[in-house]
Amino acid sequence: MSQDWPARARALAPAIAAALTAIDAARALPEPLVDALRKGGFFRLLQPASLGGAELTPMVFAETIAALAEADASVAWCVCQGNGCAMAAAFLSEAAAAEIFGPEDGILAWGPVGPGRALPVEGGFVLDGTWHFASGSRHASWLGAHVPLVDAAGTALRDDAGAPRTRTMLFAKSAVRISDRWQVIGLKGTGSDSYTAEALFIPAHHALSRETPAERRETGPLFRFTANQVYAAGFAGVALGIGQAMVAALIALAETGKTSRGAGRSVRENQVVQSQLARSVARLGAARAYLRSVLGDAWALACADAREGTASFTPSGREAAMIRLAATFAIHEARDVVHTLYHAAGSTAIFEDQPFERRLRDINAVSQQSQGRQIHFESVGQILLGLPAENLF
Repeated sequence: MSQDWPARARALAPAIAAALTAIDAARALPEPLVDALRKGGFFRLLQPASLGGAELTPMVFAETIAALAEADASVAWCVCQGNGCAMAAAFLSEAAAAEIFGPEDGILAWGPVGPGRALPVEGGFVLDGTWHFASGSRHASWLGAHVPLVDAAGTALRDDAGAPRTRTMLFAKSAVRISDRWQVIGLKGTGSDSYTAEALFIPAHHALSRETPAERRETGPLFRFTANQVYAAGFAGVALGIGQAMVAALIALAETGKTSRGAGRSVRENQVVQSQLARSVARLGAARAYLRSVLGDAWALACADAREGTASFTPSGREAAMIRLAATFAIHEARDVVHTLYHAAGSTAIFEDQPFERRLRDINAVSQQSQGRQIHFESVGQILLGLPAENLF
């Protein structure tokens, strides 16, 4: 059944198309569309099967996200983000996971690590801080924060190896102050707001370490992957879906018989455009195939680990580096394809009632996000040469 998910995503294309104007105006997904995504199970793709989730493989997840992105990148981005957050259910107690993710509107959002901290107290923690880029926070019911633990003097607590101790805190959205800072050129509909917690008590059962195997309750191979690895696959899917939508848009434009001013041939007959289109299709296909191959190899290793109780697939291992490489490569290839085809479309591409400028804005927002940083190539190169990576990914 898992292979049906990309088709189910494409079936939502008419509803997404009808909501595009509302998405941009509200800078968020409109409630009827969110409701359709909830009812369709799209926020449960990476939830454990024990909670009623689909527990998809990373590759099927990426392909599902790509299918959504063909219709709209903001929708795909929110679904990807919400599902990466939902993997936290595997590290919570059964009761806490059911409390947060059991209801139909049990959607979690969070931003990256920001200036915040948590003080351990009896029964839990006291949380303070501000975090940004909480994609999907406007339709979420819960938020999260990744923070270092400190003592009463504000000094960072450290583990036996000397590394800072960190936890992820989960709390109801109503418990914090939301700040609307989402005035952007691309991915407008993600509503990636900021939020602030002030002396907020977090009970111990709402705190977790999402990268610590000892706290992992679920045993399926999906949860051998870190959230960041699955984010990488999903956001690569967003980029590939945007690229595929741009290919379809150029073909549709060419079929109208458009002829650029002063040109002797139509766009369809233009040999430069023909070559650019063919190369673009090949670049997207190659990036998708490489992502599929890398994720397939990692999945086989994760399945063996889950079956045998081993831990050969680790966050710092070669397979993790290859996931980062394949995902970053896909994002950059898709960005270059979108730029190429945008220019191939000529002046038609600049109009808001055409599909080109939206995809251009969105792909550039995707590539600016941390998943698309060029420094990832350097880090993977260092690992391939037997050196320690200077930058974490």
